[in-house]
Amino acid sequence: MPINPNTTFTAGAVYTADQSNRFPRGVVAYASSASNYTLTATMTQATGMTVTFVPSANRNYKITYYEPIVETPSVTSGSTILKIFVGTTAGTLLNQGVIQTSAAVKIYGTVVTTAVTSALGTSSVTIIGGASSSAVTGAPVLQRQATIPSFLLVEDIGPA
Repeated sequence: MPINPNTTFTAGAVYTADQSNRFPRGVVAYASSASNYTLTATMTQATGMTVTFVPSANRNYKITYYEPIVETPSVTSGSTILKIFVGTTAGTLLNQGVIQTSAAVKIYGTVVTTAVTSALGTSSVTIIGGASSSAVTGAPVLQRQATIPSFLLVEDIGPA
């Protein structure tokens, strides 16, 4: 992915619109949830994990999906998977994160999944945070609270 960095600014130089447009634009979409989500064996949009925005042409976007407390199922090699999709959970997969057990014991962890892309087009786009578990033994849950919510964040990080 090519990067178009800004120029060095010097005293007395003329500041241009092109230089201004090379700066990151920051947060363009954000969703959070403090509601627990009980996992299933089917990849499904996690509660509250969807954002819609209109990307600009030739811009890089960083997408972060964060779950503060992720449980695995209570089975050997049980896993919980978080994924970032474009459109729906059947859409384009941007990235994924996995937490896995080595024994038939539930474990807890934090999972952060991040993707950087400039291939979102220029029409309204929906980003989905999906989750699934390899089994439902032990009732795995994405645990969230008001003080530690999950979130899906899209940031414009600069020109492509």
